[in-house]
Amino acid sequence: MAKKPEAALSLRPLDDRVVVEPLEAEEKTSGGILLPDTAKQKPQQGKVIAVGPGKLSEKGVRTVVGVKIGDTVLFGKYSGSDVEVSSRELKILRESDILAKLAK
Repeated sequence: MAKKPEAALSLRPLDDRVVVEPLEAEEKTSGGILLPDTAKQKPQQGKVIAVGPGKLSEKGVRTVVGVKIGDTVLFGKYSGSDVEVSSRELKILRESDILAKLAK
């Protein structure tokens, strides 16, 4: 399977962790007001770019992670850990930190 240039990270999440690239914050409100950088809220949506193999149960069986690469997900405002890899701002979340998967 060929790797996409975006997914060629030197980062491989463990267990039920998911690597998400947050989407850009809104530039203007629905009413058309432009927001300065200081007024922008942290993004709560992102695109999944890597998924761990799943959590290991007590019986030694891996559970399946409910999201896959390319999914757009919603997560809590302050959940997960912010990291920078190859000059990209990324967020590492546990699967339980993901609130919802957006339907296409």
